[in-house]
Amino acid sequence: MASAANAGRLFDSRPTEYTLTANQPSRPQRVILPVLVAVGALVLAIVMATGGKDGGDQKVSSDAKTTAANSGSAATSPGDTTSANDPTSLGSANAPVVMVAYSEFQCPYCGRFAKESLPTLIERYVDPGVLRIEWRDLPYLGDESFRASFGARAAAEQDAFWAFHDVLFAEQSPKPNSGHITDEYLVGVATEIGLDVEQFEVDYRSDAVNDAVRNDRDSGVRAGVNGTPAFFVNGTPIVGAQPVEVFVEVIEAAAAPQ
Repeated sequence: MASAANAGRLFDSRPTEYTLTANQPSRPQRVILPVLVAVGALVLAIVMATGGKDGGDQKVSSDAKTTAANSGSAATSPGDTTSANDPTSLGSANAPVVMVAYSEFQCPYCGRFAKESLPTLIERYVDPGVLRIEWRDLPYLGDESFRASFGARAAAEQDAFWAFHDVLFAEQSPKPNSGHITDEYLVGVATEIGLDVEQFEVDYRSDAVNDAVRNDRDSGVRAGVNGTPAFFVNGTPIVGAQPVEVFVEVIEAAAAPQ
């Protein structure tokens, strides 16, 4: 398995706010950062369209419903949408509403969304074909965040991303980088959900998995994401683990006939 030194780190953590910072730590050994010079200046200028900085309890902008209604049925999301059969996405590729979700496995607000809001959205909108949810990795709280992202992506290689996702959030430690997410722990999760563990270990340390996480992170920076969780619903931003009613309002507006 990959060592702790190889897990990599992008930003210093701010666990009280769960936002990205402009601090540049030493060059990570696993996650290659071709744009580090630009990232520091860019992150300083990043502010979500909702005016928020903190990823925890922001409210969706007051005109979000109007913005969503005006965005049309096609997704207007940061970066390219995932392929129809991408294992890190939920829902039909033809869904009229696409929610791009930037998340981080150690972020407690991300855990709150995963446990409290996501099941309702799946039942109410994903299963009927109205909503597609596309996951984006944005690990920034430390080495354990990168390990978790690599592990989930390795599970995705066996079409088990969401099962792995559910276990990680269900067993989330209340304190980031507490030593909870070790290589051995991730292998245990892979075993628990019935993966080919030998293949999981190979994928866990592969360039493909590393690149997938890096590409997600870069797309988040380009999109102006400075905290997690952060969502784009047909282009309309929602910041933080909002009550499910906030998501319902924006999804309903985006799905309404134009």
